[in-house]
Amino acid sequence: MNVSDKQWKNLFLVCAGLFIGAAFCMKWMEGDLLVNGEKFTIMGLELFYSKEKVMALLGNPGDPIKTILNYHLHFDFAFMAGVFPGIAALCMMVRGKVRSSVFKKMLFLLALLQLAAWAGDIYENLSLIKWVKEPVIGDEFALYHFIVAAKWIIALTGALVPGVVLLFPRKKELKTHFIF
Repeated sequence: MNVSDKQWKNLFLVCAGLFIGAAFCMKWMEGDLLVNGEKFTIMGLELFYSKEKVMALLGNPGDPIKTILNYHLHFDFAFMAGVFPGIAALCMMVRGKVRSSVFKKMLFLLALLQLAAWAGDIYENLSLIKWVKEPVIGDEFALYHFIVAAKWIIALTGALVPGVVLLFPRKKELKTHFIF
């Protein structure tokens, strides 16, 4: 079965709606993520905080904060359903507009890699949910950070490369025109 450009566009639009809706809900909750008067962020939990800080934040945040954090992490599953298939659809839409077989293969690979990024994001969320329930983090913290960093690299690459590829002319005779 061959998926048409229109189907990729429709998937992209549905994913954009999921992305925007879930992002709005998560942003709304973010202001309530406070432990001992100190604000913390999901990005900090994902990438920047040390194992000790994550354990301290999740150790005894209080039931309201645990509830908000759990809601945030569960909304993130909807966010993921918008982000990763949306990036894959973007790659495939651009793939349909280029002639270069190298770009076509690269964009297809980036679209496929979004599955790995999505799996990494699921692992990340499940780890955080587990640590919220019981803030005992073993030796898996280094693996957790590696997977989260890889997820971000794959997703950002998948989101940025199609835009860069579009800067290349579609046909040799249209050297002054770009595809936008």
